Amino acid sequence: MLKRLFCLVAVISAAFGVTTAAQAHPHVWVTMHTELVYGADGSLTGVKQKWAFDDMFSAFATQGLESKEKGKFTREELAALAKVNVESLKEYDFFTYVTADGKKAEFADPAPDYWLDFQDAVLILNFTLPLKTPVKAKELKVDIYDPTIFVDFSFAKDKPATLAGAPACKLDVVLPREMTYEEGKKLSEIPADQPNLSMAWGAQFSSKILVHCP
Repeated sequence: MLKRLFCLVAVISAAFGVTTAAQAHPHVWVTMHTELVYGADGSLTGVKQKWAFDDMFSAFATQGLESKEKGKFTREELAALAKVNVESLKEYDFFTYVTADGKKAEFADPAPDYWLDFQDAVLILNFTLPLKTPVKAKELKVDIYDPTIFVDFSFAKDKPATLAGAPACKLDVVLPREMTYEEGKKLSEIPADQPNLSMAWGAQFSSKILVHCP
């Protein structure tokens, strides 16, 4: 599904005349609920993601899909799209990066029970990223961002992040900083139908989850 993003950008740009710095990047917006899953021994075993895409992208992604009821889609009807979505995300490391006590943790392939829902005209992707090796850490950091700032990730206001089965740990959510006018101006100079490959700024605008354990 993400490989269709550049086509979407071209459509949006032509329809709305996207030219300003504020409109240039990003092009797709995702609202997240993130759950960190722990094992019985207190090790992080994986990350569950629930991503709600913006309504314009949702409309584009479902365009042409067959459904029994107009304007509504079941999980079964969205199964093929979910598969394409998850397989495409792998190329981008699922935009999710885990650091345990300063060391990068690697993900295995997504659990096979991923799915897409369609609620209030919005696509919602649910998937789990298991770690290749569960990790115990006093200081855990999860960064979620697109290095090219093509996709914007924001935490949901209601329960943005949770811990499942964790020991007595403290969870903090850190929102990304605001982009400066100068940074926005540079991004606006990149054509709307191209990704930002020259300025790897994404990490500076990362949505972060910090977990502190005794």
